[in-house]
Amino acid sequence: MIYTVTMNPALDRELAVPQIIENEVLRATHSQVDFGGKGFNVSRMIAALGGESVAVGFVGGKSGEILQDGLIASGIRTEFVWLSEETRTNVSIVANGRYIKVNESGATISKGDFKVLISKIHSLAKAGDWWVLAGSLPPGAPVDAYAQITAVLKKKNAKVVLDTSGVPLAKGCQAGPHWIKPNETELEQIVGIDDPLIGAQALRTMGVQNIALTLGEKGAFLITNEGVWQGHPPEIVEQNPIGAGDSFLAGLVWALSEEHLLEDAFKWGLACGAGTAEQPGTQVGVIERVTQLKEQVRVTRFMEEKV
Repeated sequence: MIYTVTMNPALDRELAVPQIIENEVLRATHSQVDFGGKGFNVSRMIAALGGESVAVGFVGGKSGEILQDGLIASGIRTEFVWLSEETRTNVSIVANGRYIKVNESGATISKGDFKVLISKIHSLAKAGDWWVLAGSLPPGAPVDAYAQITAVLKKKNAKVVLDTSGVPLAKGCQAGPHWIKPNETELEQIVGIDDPLIGAQALRTMGVQNIALTLGEKGAFLITNEGVWQGHPPEIVEQNPIGAGDSFLAGLVWALSEEHLLEDAFKWGLACGAGTAEQPGTQVGVIERVTQLKEQVRVTRFMEEKV
C-alpha cells in the first residue's frame, strides 16, 4: 500500500481571468476548487493511474470535511487527525499562462496533535509499504517532524519518500529516507552548490539513499547507488505547471511499488508530470494521455559507476 502524509493541506481555489491587472476589480470567467496539499496531489495522481493510496494528515472544520469527502469520492481512503481550527484555503489567479498564487499559512497544531499523528502512523505502518511525506509543515509542528516520522517508519521496515524543502528537508535527510525529491532550488538551499549532480552527491553523504531531482521543463535526474539517469520529458503545450512535480513523484512511486524497473518507473514519473502540466487548473493527468506521453519520454543512463 502507498500512504501519503500531508501535514499542511488546503482547499485550492483557482480563478481564471482574461488578464491580470493591478488595482482593478477582476471578474473571473471560470472558477474551481481542488483538494490541495502535495501529498493529496500524489494520491490523486495515483488514483488516476488506477492505483490505491491512503491519505494521512491534519484537517479541520468545514474545509476539512470538503477535503475528506472529495478524496473519498475520488477513491482515496483517508486517515486524518482532526483539528479544531479550519483547514487553510489557497487561491490562484490565472490568465494566459501567467498566475498569482497566495497560500495561507495553515492551521496551528499542538504537541498533542503531532503525538496523535505519530501514533496513527505507527499503527498503520507495515513492512514493505511506501510512505510519501510531502509538503510544508504547519505552524506549531517541530522542524524535525519528517525526521521523527521517518524514524518511526524505518523501524517498521516501510519505505520512506520525502518531498519538502528548507530546514524540514535538511532535518529529514539526516533520518535517512529511501528517496527524496528536491528541485534545483531546494537542493541548492541545503548544500549550497549550484551544480545539481555535485549537489546531489553531497546530499547523499547525509544519509539519503536515492534522489529524484526535478528540473521543471528540463526533465529530471535519478541519482542512486546503481548509477545516474537523466530523463527528458515529452514536448507538451503547458497549461499550468502547479502540481506537476507531485504527479512526477506519484508516477515514480506507483511504478516502483508495482515493482517496475527503475528506468521504467522514471518514465512513468516524467509522463505523469507532463500529463498534469498540460491540464488546466490543478487537475492531474489522465491515464490514457499519460500512457501516450510515456512512449515519448527519453531516459539516458550516462554514469555507470556508483555515486
